Amino acid sequence: MGVLGPGGLFWALAVRQEHMALSLPSLGHGIGLRNEHFPEFLAGDVPVDWVEAISENFFPAGGRPRAVLEAVRRDKPVVLHGVSLSIGGPDPLDREHLKQLRTLSDWVEPAWMSDHLCWGTHKGRYLHDLLPLPFTEESLKHVVERVQVVQDVLGRQILLENVSSYLTFSDSTLSEWDFLAEVSRRADCGILLDVNNIYVSAQNHGFDAEAYLKGIPVERVGQFHLAGYQDKGTHLLDTHDSPVTDPVWALYQEAVRRFGAVSTLIEWDEHVPPLARLLEESEHARRVEDAVRREAR
Repeated sequence: MGVLGPGGLFWALAVRQEHMALSLPSLGHGIGLRNEHFPEFLAGDVPVDWVEAISENFFPAGGRPRAVLEAVRRDKPVVLHGVSLSIGGPDPLDREHLKQLRTLSDWVEPAWMSDHLCWGTHKGRYLHDLLPLPFTEESLKHVVERVQVVQDVLGRQILLENVSSYLTFSDSTLSEWDFLAEVSRRADCGILLDVNNIYVSAQNHGFDAEAYLKGIPVERVGQFHLAGYQDKGTHLLDTHDSPVTDPVWALYQEAVRRFGAVSTLIEWDEHVPPLARLLEESEHARRVEDAVRREAR
């Protein structure tokens, strides 16, 4: 690893081991660390197995967010989830962003790190959205090369999350699940499987959500996301502002049947409810998982 002088850019070229096994523990059931719940996290132990923090919210050193995150990480496993890597974007990877990610990772020592399989930057502008990719061989090669660079810089494997989408590209030659699976194999990274996003996109584009699950390699999945959406009549909109719906719970059951006990997080980013309500949702996910495991036994 290398760090240039003061004010310089951090860049790393680690020796890459081919086909590292994805070996992540099942942490149980977690929730996201949101501003609305900072007082409860500072006051004492929140009854949850683990916590996911949005990486970019904690880039500045010091301040209340860092104090909360430090208090949390003393007691519970923490994972870092990014929203602005733009791994499939046309712009060069943001080296300053990667430097800050590495610095945060070294401080937090997260159980793992993740971001989204999408793009969100163009000509130096951040578009504040998670935009879908064309599922082509050219796009696949582009993403794989960039994932490998990111993993070299961070010195660890990352997980990539499937995003909800509302359009498709006529040039696509692969299904979304085949594309995601192939990225994970070629780049030797993990998958954060967002069950809600699968359901939303399946409804919007008319594909089989269970076929998606069957197309994902079991050994690459390290985390699940569950969230709510809004039905707009002509399409479903991924909003993370409401409880998980019954169809998504049913798809989660199928995911547990296929992938086993995988660390599961409830995402609730808008209209954030009281902590007790969020914990109820997380406990419901635990009961669903337990029922599927009992059924399997």
